Amino acid sequence: MGKLTGFMDFDRNAGKYREPAARTKDWDEFHELPSDEELKIQAARCMNCGTPFCQTGKEINHLTTGCPVFNLIPDWNDLIYKNHWKKAYDLLNATNNFPEFTGKACPAPCEGSCVLAINEPAVTIKNIEMAIIDRAFQEGWVKPKFPKISTQKNIAIIGSGPAGLACAEQLNSAGHTVTVFERDNRIGGLLMYGIPNMKLNKKTVDRRVEILKEAGVEFLINQEIGKNIEFNDLKNNYHAVVICTGAQKHRNVDLPGRDLKGIHYAMDYLTPSIQHILPPLKTNRPLISAKDKNVIVLGGGDTGTDCIGTALRQGCKSIVQFQIHKKPSEQRSDQNPWPLWPMVYTLEYGQTESKALFGQDPRTYKILTEKFVGDKNGNLKEIHTIEVNTKKDKERKTIVEKIPGSEKIWPAELALISIGFEGPEQGFIQKAALDTDKRSNIKANTIDYKTNIEGVFTAGDSRRGQSLIVWAIQEGRRAAYACDQYLMGSSSLPL
Repeated sequence: MGKLTGFMDFDRNAGKYREPAARTKDWDEFHELPSDEELKIQAARCMNCGTPFCQTGKEINHLTTGCPVFNLIPDWNDLIYKNHWKKAYDLLNATNNFPEFTGKACPAPCEGSCVLAINEPAVTIKNIEMAIIDRAFQEGWVKPKFPKISTQKNIAIIGSGPAGLACAEQLNSAGHTVTVFERDNRIGGLLMYGIPNMKLNKKTVDRRVEILKEAGVEFLINQEIGKNIEFNDLKNNYHAVVICTGAQKHRNVDLPGRDLKGIHYAMDYLTPSIQHILPPLKTNRPLISAKDKNVIVLGGGDTGTDCIGTALRQGCKSIVQFQIHKKPSEQRSDQNPWPLWPMVYTLEYGQTESKALFGQDPRTYKILTEKFVGDKNGNLKEIHTIEVNTKKDKERKTIVEKIPGSEKIWPAELALISIGFEGPEQGFIQKAALDTDKRSNIKANTIDYKTNIEGVFTAGDSRRGQSLIVWAIQEGRRAAYACDQYLMGSSSLPL
């Protein structure tokens, strides 16, 4: 603990983002880190708790609490206060394969469960993590993890998102020959084509992929299982297979007018938007532009925020975000106590930008979409809604009650559906006869990550459903341990 009274002496300073209105004119990252001296002060706010909830990741009431990769947060906070950056990086690298991804794109549940956050603003854990890995790359401390031996075992990993990349690095470091199969034209999964550039620059993803390649991991792009290569071929030609395909089966809205032109799933909008600002590669996805359009985003979450940020940069005429639940309160409710993730009202980056450009938060609460209406050419023209009240029944299911007389018509030429996902796309999963759970995720436990097929494992969103990057990294590491143990009889890989 660097300064015994730091949490009493210093206020939280999370740094600042680039000016909201100005940054919507480009696709550069909006993050700006504080100075080293300010980071030292922020690190001093860490209390070095007897029980650091920030680094103990678990789910409580379906909300992530703490850090699922068990980052040694108080330890590297202390090291930053003492200006020992290299030692801080070594500790961070011991638990987290890709802190440059989590530092920029993770919502930081660790901060929500910071003990200081019981009655004060939390320690700025996310910024300190991001600063450590930035310094590590600047100083050349980030090195490939070369294997010391060769096991003569080969492993196929399906999917190159955070779970697949973490699993690949761990298994490669254990001496296995690892090949990652990616169906898209770039490596990174949703890190590449699901998170917009202003939140995670794609050079950051490419930089890490090059390090993995140097360490010996092989990557194959444009390889969709069941299309370019059969699952059984992988199973027969590799000693083990790990499925890390994510959960990208969109949840739909079954409403009148759903087939009108101008209504798209969020990821079908975001992916080509990202592709078209990167160096050109062959793609069959046409750009969906929000330029000069009234845009409505159905649903919230990080993906909805990313849709807002993207539409603003494309020059939309207006933007509104529908949310069915009531506006969160400014403070935690009794049903949302510490150390749960605080369900309170905040402006994320996209809403902040929209407020700067249009004068208000784009979110409209307690709104239910009833139908889409088009023009004579089949293009979306407007969306009809009604206000609602929501409550939970005894089984915790949401009950929606419409409010008579609250109907409204919204002009819209572009509607983006961002109401979550229903598990992994089934495709080869059904053909391979992989067992799935009631949510259509591939069935496997968190002890051995084995599927019902011998030698086949699964990790990340394909196993647990839509979740956070940090959970994907944790599961990739643990599936690597289980796979290594399966092949070798034991494993010394860190969990």
